[in-house]
Amino acid sequence: MDRTAFELGGRAFSVEELVLAGATLLLVLLLVAFGAWRRAASSAAHGEAVQARVAELVRAQSEMSGRMQTMAEVFGSRQSELLRGLSDRMDGLGHRIGQSMTDTTRSTHENLLKLNERLGVIDTAQNNIVALSTQVVELQKILANKQTRGAFGQARMEAIVQDGLAPGSYEFQKTLRNGNRPDCVIILPNDAPGLVIDAKFPLEAWNAIRVAEVPEATRAAETQFKRDMGKHIQDIAERYFIPGETQDTAFLFVPSESIFADIHERFEDIIQRAHRARIVIVSPSLLMLSIQVVQSLLRDQRMREQAHVIRDEVIKLMSDVGRLDERVRKLQAHFSQATTDIDSILTSTRKIVATGGRVEALEFSEEPPAPPPKPQPDRRMAELPFKSFDEV
Repeated sequence: MDRTAFELGGRAFSVEELVLAGATLLLVLLLVAFGAWRRAASSAAHGEAVQARVAELVRAQSEMSGRMQTMAEVFGSRQSELLRGLSDRMDGLGHRIGQSMTDTTRSTHENLLKLNERLGVIDTAQNNIVALSTQVVELQKILANKQTRGAFGQARMEAIVQDGLAPGSYEFQKTLRNGNRPDCVIILPNDAPGLVIDAKFPLEAWNAIRVAEVPEATRAAETQFKRDMGKHIQDIAERYFIPGETQDTAFLFVPSESIFADIHERFEDIIQRAHRARIVIVSPSLLMLSIQVVQSLLRDQRMREQAHVIRDEVIKLMSDVGRLDERVRKLQAHFSQATTDIDSILTSTRKIVATGGRVEALEFSEEPPAPPPKPQPDRRMAELPFKSFDEV
């Protein structure tokens, strides 16, 4: 392997090339010296000067050879240090690259695990969507049949009522005095007439509006829908409004929020006709809100019925609170007396500690100190009844 000493102008020079260059330079100097010697030899007068010059050249050659050897050794050691440093750096770079690849592999593995988890969630959501689409298809089949569609609206209305009211606050398919049987009757408090809810919403004409493709078919379906809604509103008013037994207002339940919104947006005349007939068209959310209002009324009635019981319990509670206050005050007096006794004990202990400190420091006087004055009992304290801690 060539040992590079230095680079100059993009050219690398090795130690051998430097030694060869030095030898060449020495040869040139010898030739120059030899020419000079020959010139000096032609002149006998300069013989001694030539010899001295040759001796100087020989000495210079020796010095140059020593310097060249030193330079070769220095360049060799520098090259070894350079190779060793380069090897260390290569080892460190390889270690860092290996560590980086390990970290990258671990991060990639973690990301793949997270991706698999997310793909699992997506697969679950897709399965739910498929199941939901199947249920939607089944719902469409149910709504395509008139009887099953009526049963669907009845079941949804019953679920809302049962979730919001307690048993006994409603009755399904109740027979009225005139022989008619509404879908549901809400029993109101204070023996008020019941509230009728009808769940037989006509969806045939509405489905015809939804599936109509030309404007003529749409207008014909809308006309039929208005006719069916008007007849159904009139039937509710004639069958279910019984003075003294039912309220003069009834609910017409629509089992879909979207249909409820479309009716209010596109058929304002039907809404006004229902209002004039005192029939309120309600969606599932409005029926739920109405049921909550009725639940609040029933709760208030039960509270009013139990008002005397609550009053008696409050009186008993106030009596117990009075006795508790009296006992707390007695306990506070006992604690005040105990606090006074503890303060007196602490005063005595401080005096004992101070006396002990003086004894420890040998602080004695020639004359014994005068005894402290005997405390006089307070007549007011003597008159107070004393209670022991057991009594407290």
